[in-house]
Amino acid sequence: MRESRPSGRRRSLRRLFSIALPALALTVAGLAAAPAAGAHTAAAPAPHISRAAQNAKALTAPERQTFHSTGKAGQKVPTTHLCATAEPGHASCFAQRRTDIKQRLASAVAAAAPSGLSPANLHSAYNLPSTGGSGLTVAIVDAYNDPNAEADLGTYRSTYGLSACTKANGCFKQVSQTGSTTSLPTNDTGWAGEEALDLDMVSAVCPNCSITLVEANSANDTDLGIAENEAVSLGAKVVSNSWGGSESSSQTSEDTQYFKHPGVAITVSSGDSAYGAEYPATSQYVTAVGGTALTTSSNSRGWSESVWHTSSTEGTGSGCSAYDAKPSWQTDTGCTKRMEADVSAVADPATGVAVYDTYGGSGWAVYGGTSASAPIVAGVYALAGTPGSSDYPAKYPYQHTSNLYDVTSGSNGSCSTSYFCTAGTGYDGPTGWGTPNGTTAFTAGTSTGNTVTVTNPGSQSTTTGGSASLQIHATDSAGATLTYSASGLPTGLSINSSSGLISGTASTAGTYQVTVTATDSTGASGSTSFTWTVGTSGGTCTSAQLLGNPGFESGNTTWTASSGVITNDSGEAAHGGSYKAWLDGYGSSHTDTLSQSVTIPSGCKASYTFYLHIDTAETGSTAYDKLTVTAGSTTLATYSNVNAASGYAQKTFDLSSFAGQTVTLKFSGVEDSSLQTSFVVDDTALTTS
Repeated sequence: MRESRPSGRRRSLRRLFSIALPALALTVAGLAAAPAAGAHTAAAPAPHISRAAQNAKALTAPERQTFHSTGKAGQKVPTTHLCATAEPGHASCFAQRRTDIKQRLASAVAAAAPSGLSPANLHSAYNLPSTGGSGLTVAIVDAYNDPNAEADLGTYRSTYGLSACTKANGCFKQVSQTGSTTSLPTNDTGWAGEEALDLDMVSAVCPNCSITLVEANSANDTDLGIAENEAVSLGAKVVSNSWGGSESSSQTSEDTQYFKHPGVAITVSSGDSAYGAEYPATSQYVTAVGGTALTTSSNSRGWSESVWHTSSTEGTGSGCSAYDAKPSWQTDTGCTKRMEADVSAVADPATGVAVYDTYGGSGWAVYGGTSASAPIVAGVYALAGTPGSSDYPAKYPYQHTSNLYDVTSGSNGSCSTSYFCTAGTGYDGPTGWGTPNGTTAFTAGTSTGNTVTVTNPGSQSTTTGGSASLQIHATDSAGATLTYSASGLPTGLSINSSSGLISGTASTAGTYQVTVTATDSTGASGSTSFTWTVGTSGGTCTSAQLLGNPGFESGNTTWTASSGVITNDSGEAAHGGSYKAWLDGYGSSHTDTLSQSVTIPSGCKASYTFYLHIDTAETGSTAYDKLTVTAGSTTLATYSNVNAASGYAQKTFDLSSFAGQTVTLKFSGVEDSSLQTSFVVDDTALTTS
């Protein structure tokens, strides 16, 4: 019988000694900063009260409605910016904490309510329902680790009478950018304050939601982007991002790598440096959230808002992107590219929100910045329900402009095109279309209820120099006239906006991911996506390479993979480039999968190749850990720890028998209970001839 001895995951072991001592020191520091036992005094809910009922009661109770004002709109109040200004290629968090209001631990606050806007205040100001959000997960993406995140969130929710949201009850999850719950990034006091703000605001707006906090290893663009993809892969339908930096020409590729997630509402803070565009708020796939000053009023709403602007260098961001394409639903005419922002919510520290933080701070404090407005709007998206599976939910507010509170006063600086920096009736840069008035503006479709359905034409193939003609078919529930648009078309092809006919002569070989959208006159729209392969002319078959992202350099795109499989982790070398697919290597019972579906044209010969490297801690000739390679239901090969060898070896398989079919190519790695085996795949290809 083989000895079964524990073996730590190889990916973690290589860093064990470099992180053990500092991690221990930071853990001790975190414990020292943690709130004292019994710090919050709110009574535990009666066992028979459901979580949703408890939250609804907390949000509607009269004693929760009092607004503990801390300043006036636009008033200059002293704050500390929790994160330093970002250098190129990095992001800064936008959280600001008031320094003129004494921070207090929960035990010191006792029965008195904390200063700043409460959950009930936000629900009142934005006309939000006290129910909704159950079953939905909001992910928060930030950098570095907050060791007190769960405990501080517990104090915030308990103080305001909200139900507990913990790891134990399944409501809260805290993971690294690769999905690990145990190997978290380095602690950081600045980003910890940001995380506390984000967690509290999502809780305030959507207390029935589950929350996943995804912590990037650092604040560089790549780590934060990997964390973004991980948040989506973990099942979040709403993702909040309270960070950003200056624009650069490289961001258009980052758009596709990290923010192009149909069916997921992604909110991004517009920045705190007053007039001027920032990224990723200018990504065409996200909802850019500006900032307002929110104060009580004698009007029928009971609240009023204006643009948040304190000085020439402090206030909500806005502006016309220098690089990002304008999304089809954005129709302002002064900016030919992406215009920031789309919507807004409270951000002015002078009218800020209450936050509890004991690692970055020392208890209750008042926070502001567009770091507050982004998670607020993320919570509203969650209250509105699951987005359409093929939608980019950033378009929803544009379809419901009458269901937002229009902010018409204030500016965030000087600009040559007035609406870029000055609020007015309708759309403007600093506040977008306005602030939430209920959840309608954050739901699919339009106020008329029209539904647009686009029929998927299936995968397409064309040869270079060959003419193409593809009619897109779509229907509108009200019979309204449709306008068509398309992104990702092969070079040389275009779509007729009136008829939906795609035509032209394909000029460049490659595999293209095409999305076609049909929009009616009310703003309702529908989309569909498909693959279009363009190969070189010759013989009876188009010569082409059919796999998308064959070398994994675009990260988690095109392939469907287990968490952490597609990686640039240096523990295993790539065959080419930086990324590869690393299956298993844990030294414990584990299964990883990697797959992609592809259509092989009729009449073609098809050759499937990939490079494989296997290393193992196993010994002997018994196959304990296995990698199975399949095409549909056909097993092409099985490898194991017995096949371990240094370097990569190319594997080749003839898939000509699958011509005319769509087949799923899959790698399945299964590891037993001890001694790691790593199966590393790179530079795949499926070529036709």
